[in-house]
Amino acid sequence: MLERVWGNIEKRRFSPLYLLYGSEPFLLTETYERIVKAALDEGEREWNFAVYDCEETPVEMALEEAETVPFFGERRVVVVKHPYFFTSEKEKEIEHNLAKLEAYVNAPAPFSIVIFFAPYDKLDERKKITKLAKERCEVVVASSLGEAELRAWVRRRIESEGPSISEEAIDVLLRRAGTQLSVLANETEKLALFAGPGGVVEAAAVERLVARAPEENVFVLVEQVAKRDIPGALRTLVDLLGHQEEPIKMLALLASHFRLLSQVKWLAQTGYGQTQIASALNVHPFRVKLALAQAARFSEQELVEAINDLADVDHQVKSGAMDRRLALELLLMRWGARPEEERSRR
Repeated sequence: MLERVWGNIEKRRFSPLYLLYGSEPFLLTETYERIVKAALDEGEREWNFAVYDCEETPVEMALEEAETVPFFGERRVVVVKHPYFFTSEKEKEIEHNLAKLEAYVNAPAPFSIVIFFAPYDKLDERKKITKLAKERCEVVVASSLGEAELRAWVRRRIESEGPSISEEAIDVLLRRAGTQLSVLANETEKLALFAGPGGVVEAAAVERLVARAPEENVFVLVEQVAKRDIPGALRTLVDLLGHQEEPIKMLALLASHFRLLSQVKWLAQTGYGQTQIASALNVHPFRVKLALAQAARFSEQELVEAINDLADVDHQVKSGAMDRRLALELLLMRWGARPEEERSRR
């Protein structure tokens, strides 16, 4: 649906009414900016573009703007932010004339584009005004992208600047930068500039230019633990601490990661698929994919023990019983020695 709407915007086939809502604010903003850019030239925006916030201004003021004939242009664009009356939120101090809104939605001005910018996960479809808006508006639901959609989004952003990108490079980018669109947008812009028109973004370029997100650093560290590469894990830890990563933060990230591994492992064993696990844990499917592969390297008992170890170390550090850095180093060494201890006990 998003691709269809964007395609129509590029062809300047506008709807007089847009309703943008959902859990992915970057996509909402990107859609709104595409409409404004395509509908109005730079010089027209001073005269024919207006933004109203329904948490501060009655909606009828935005409608009056939309009903005003544009100056020095063929159309006017009016953005209506935070139209909370489409949701189940309680009424705020500002009173809105919803009867006037209903009348406008039924008969919008032909020379204006009104964009209802609603950064909410859900709308209240029991309300008459919400039902009417969904019937009359071009609706864009900006929800989190699945892995295939996310990869296509990255590829499209790179190609729009001239270069192309390899599948391996997309893999590395998503592992390093994560799945947050605002972060990926910055990284794709940088990579496209590096490759240049007609060039190809390869995995090596991503590794050189894209810094690892904290979660990716933890993933690498845990992967080294899983392979019993404790010297490598210690080097990674020293590198992270050298870049001013707080030991307390590292403990929290490790605990969160091991909990994720334990949860995805248990859910997979109970028959959940990757998409179901992502939905149940409210985690992006790409992260679940990586976590499933990594969780396979650990037994359930090892994951439980790792979580307990982290809780113990966290308590020791916060109570002042042990130096923060030393506690992390000893923990990694303990994890590396544990398999030998278990074999000797057998």
